[in-house]
Amino acid sequence: MMLPTATATAVFLTAAPSSFSTRRRRSRAIFASLSPSFSASEEPLLVRAARGEDGLPRPPAWMMRQAGRYMAEYQALAKRHPSFRERSENTDLIVEITLQPWRAFAPDGVILFSDILTPLPAIGVPFDISDSKGPVIQSPVRSKEQVRELVPIDLDMLQFVGESLKILRNEIDGKAALLGFVGAPWTIATYIVEGGMTNTYTNIKSMCHTAPDVLKGLLSHLAQAISDYIIYQVNSRAQCIQIFDSWGGQLPPHVWEQWSKPYIKQIVSRIKKECPNVPLVLYINGNGGLLERMKNTGVDVIGLDWTVDMTDGRRRLGNGISVQGNVDPAFLFSPLPVLTDEIHRVVKAAGPKGHILNLGHGVLQKTPEEAVAHFFDVTRRLRYDTLFQGSVAEELHHVA
Repeated sequence: MMLPTATATAVFLTAAPSSFSTRRRRSRAIFASLSPSFSASEEPLLVRAARGEDGLPRPPAWMMRQAGRYMAEYQALAKRHPSFRERSENTDLIVEITLQPWRAFAPDGVILFSDILTPLPAIGVPFDISDSKGPVIQSPVRSKEQVRELVPIDLDMLQFVGESLKILRNEIDGKAALLGFVGAPWTIATYIVEGGMTNTYTNIKSMCHTAPDVLKGLLSHLAQAISDYIIYQVNSRAQCIQIFDSWGGQLPPHVWEQWSKPYIKQIVSRIKKECPNVPLVLYINGNGGLLERMKNTGVDVIGLDWTVDMTDGRRRLGNGISVQGNVDPAFLFSPLPVLTDEIHRVVKAAGPKGHILNLGHGVLQKTPEEAVAHFFDVTRRLRYDTLFQGSVAEELHHVA
């Protein structure tokens, strides 16, 4: 039986590593020093940057895989709760894990601890998670009959997501943006068709040619379900949503244009009608060949992985859309001055508007927590007016 949140949190805190109290004192000092732009009466910095607002003091920052295995506190909790499904489907555990990096590092974005496959049982696709194989779907969907057996998403089965978001919004109290997330239809479909993880994507790629109607039916069903799921997260007080098309980069660009983009556009179009004030971020791993196509989905922010030069990405996308990224996660294993220089380089390349600082992918296992703390400390000290001092005058002189 699920413990009341306050009781569960007390249990977690009692069992936390000894270093936790030190980090919490440090985070309290950080929270106390936050500028007035973080007050609950205004929208968080991250949301404003996602919309491309002018006049922000610095870029906001968060990290993909922000909560997880690199943190000693998470590892201790995982030993007590070894099932990932339990950790990601129990309200008290979700809240605690989500808040671990928030308390330790005070990022500008707090992202729900969950998984892109979490909503699958709610549409009639049960799955398990194996320690050795990852997600396992015993009955891959590869026929018209199986697609017809899928059901509209049952949001009652996902109440732990909505409850967690509401609790988290109150906990962070306007000092950061609360992010929800979903998987894109193509990426979710790869798991459903392949039956789990794959390195080749042969079954789903062949379906594009051997069973296109089946694949279209599956992707359409997923687009509807994911749209409903986003709206549910927004109604549960998420302030920004990231769409992960993690395996979209495994497609040739013209194939992504046909088999992924239309379904993302369908989602974006509906969300823009029903939740017009909520920014949408689109991230694809290996997206260097897709940037212009990604922009045409209608999202507010394009996430760049670390293989794309930020200067080149800005040039290709233009200033009319915000960008997110894209420090190589491996830089967090470098000496801290090297990490500082890379953060400055990325921020300067992104420019003083419409940039959310992030990694180009998720935090790696065994990343030193000291480096994560440094990443956020450096970002908090950044000021656009200092970084870009004289750049306007130089540009005007060049034009003259």
